[in-house]
Amino acid sequence: MANDIVLHLSGIDRHYGQGETVLSILKGADFTLRTGETVALVAPSGTGKSTLLHVAGLLEHPDAGDVIVGGVACQGLGDDARTAIRRRSIGFVYQFHHLLPEFSALENVMMPQLIAGLGKADAAERAQQLLDYMRVGHRAQHRPAELSGGEQQRVAIARAVANAPLVLLADEPTGNLDPETAAYVFSALEALVRQSGLSAMIATHNHEIARRMDRCVTLIDGKVVEIDI
Repeated sequence: MANDIVLHLSGIDRHYGQGETVLSILKGADFTLRTGETVALVAPSGTGKSTLLHVAGLLEHPDAGDVIVGGVACQGLGDDARTAIRRRSIGFVYQFHHLLPEFSALENVMMPQLIAGLGKADAAERAQQLLDYMRVGHRAQHRPAELSGGEQQRVAIARAVANAPLVLLADEPTGNLDPETAAYVFSALEALVRQSGLSAMIATHNHEIARRMDRCVTLIDGKVVEIDI
């Protein structure tokens, strides 16, 4: 049903110039993500996984096609409107945590809520709840440099979902972690996604992680193709 589609990419082209050469990364790519669905994006490096996520998350403009988020077509929107949709509807988790080093874990998770206009007390309460859920609540007052890699990434996940987005986009979220820590962090991420009913697209090289999601896709010749793993 169309009304359960939270993210739709239609005919996406994305290319980059390198001197006199044009490098085509996405060529008429189509993709649909439905409410509560988790999708693994599994593809070799250099095939355009990050580009696809950046376009889907309104961080890059496609050269052709449209991105529809929560029923809103975004191609014709200005930067302010795109930013508002991104803040309201999309959460990001990257391979590196990108936490603000001068703030505590709690303050890092509060930040997007405060930017969205939530009061300080309410933002702090929700941030603590999310950190508790990710099992790092006892580290709430610690700055990122005082946290382990796994703890940093769990704080980053909590921050990504702080504003209850429609869609979570994750680019190799456990890629910098050792296998044991990666498995623990992904289990926490998966539990949060399932419990909250989030829709998620997660780029990963880990086939074991990919098999735990609802379906898997890859990129072939600039197009999104469904695969079995």
